[in-house]
Amino acid sequence: MLRNTAAIALALAAALPAAAQELPQASSEWFTDAQAVIEARKAATPNTNRARNVILFVADGLGVGTNYAVRVFDGQRKGLLGEENVLPYEAFPNVALVKTYNINAQTPDSAPTAGALNTGVKQRFNLINLGENAITGDCASEAGNRLTTFAEIVTGMDKSVGIVSTARLTHATPAAVYAKTANRNWEGDAPEGCTDIAAQMIEAMTSGLVDVALGGGRRFFHGEEQMDGDGKGGRRKDGVDLIAAAQEAGAQYAWNTETAQALTLDGSAPILGLFDASHMKYEHDRPEGEIGLVDMTRMAIEALSTNANGFYLEIEAGRVDHANHAGNLHRTLTDGVAFAQAVALADELTDDADTLIIVTADHEHAIAFNGYCGRGTPITGLCHDVANEGVKHSDELVAADDGKPYPVVGYLNGPGSVLKKQEDGSYSGEREALTQAQATDPDFLQQALIPKSSETHSGEDVVAWAKGPWAHLLGGTIEQNVIFHVMHAAATAE
Repeated sequence: MLRNTAAIALALAAALPAAAQELPQASSEWFTDAQAVIEARKAATPNTNRARNVILFVADGLGVGTNYAVRVFDGQRKGLLGEENVLPYEAFPNVALVKTYNINAQTPDSAPTAGALNTGVKQRFNLINLGENAITGDCASEAGNRLTTFAEIVTGMDKSVGIVSTARLTHATPAAVYAKTANRNWEGDAPEGCTDIAAQMIEAMTSGLVDVALGGGRRFFHGEEQMDGDGKGGRRKDGVDLIAAAQEAGAQYAWNTETAQALTLDGSAPILGLFDASHMKYEHDRPEGEIGLVDMTRMAIEALSTNANGFYLEIEAGRVDHANHAGNLHRTLTDGVAFAQAVALADELTDDADTLIIVTADHEHAIAFNGYCGRGTPITGLCHDVANEGVKHSDELVAADDGKPYPVVGYLNGPGSVLKKQEDGSYSGEREALTQAQATDPDFLQQALIPKSSETHSGEDVVAWAKGPWAHLLGGTIEQNVIFHVMHAAATAE
């Protein structure tokens, strides 16, 4: 059979690479936007400067799924459909997936995950900054197992150190900057021979290790007889007034907006801000004018930037985690948006040339996303069907096999379980037939399967986004402790 040379020539021509602008899809905005991304990445060059400053952002409990919900929620509040939204840190050029398990736990705890970020090694469940031979709850096992922290390393380089958290400053993630303990719950009391976390923080501040500490948790810094600014007694069994001790050592102290505004942010004295007896308020519940995460971020950077040698600052959105535990998506997402705003502010106040910013989480939660929902479906609400025309969802709600609509977001376990305890101790129940108004109410608890009073963490990966000196060392799928080594390499680069 004779070859059809004309057909072969046409096929070969079609197989040759076509210039992007010659493709039929070249006029699509999706196509041109993607081309712009590629060109920007081609032009990028690694920043190999030494990092004068290192800022580690940790949104407690903000794994891949929770972050997706924050992205959509933030976009929808801006009037977008939501899915196309880009959070400030999602534009950072360097990204890695992060494995979060602890050395003895598939599902991680915040204490050892934060410890891994601050020491460079994975740790045991419920421990903070102790080596793998330490035993949870065993005070004596602290000796010989205390690890050196990133804060200690940079203090030796004459840098300043700061901590910001919407949780108690004695809580697991902020405590990992300065504390070493066999039990994360020893916040204001510890067995004989060990030092509780609050006392360790004041020791760190008076010794020059911690220069700025802003967050919640007053109750573990004074006894029952000493009233705080809100007239509340503390929980220290030893009755020691650690706040007074810090002030006597020269620290400035603030407990509300007025006293925070009176602080001198010139680096002349350490700063201790304790803005609630326990955790600070959720962003949804924070009164206008009351100190929040963005305010604390600005204060900390302004104070720490007075050190010509630079600083290390860990900033935690601690209550993203708490709202997930409560099964309350709305508060999870409003705190997540505040976290994104704090990242944007820190980026604005610093220079990429000398500041490494890493944004990550310690772990994810048992959060899940139902389908098949059309574009723009309210992320906190019920699932709308996909429309056959246009890009926005239809007006029809998608029903499950029980004939009832269902929320976009649920949890595998938690207080919103559809199974309720009966008088005989057994569990049974069925899903409520929700309206959109009920599902989008800020106090709504997402539907869950397994009944638990507090929803659990999960072992899923989280993400790390980075920009600045040596941020390009982040990439691929990494162990969580690698993040410490990126920070260390950037801060000590020749």
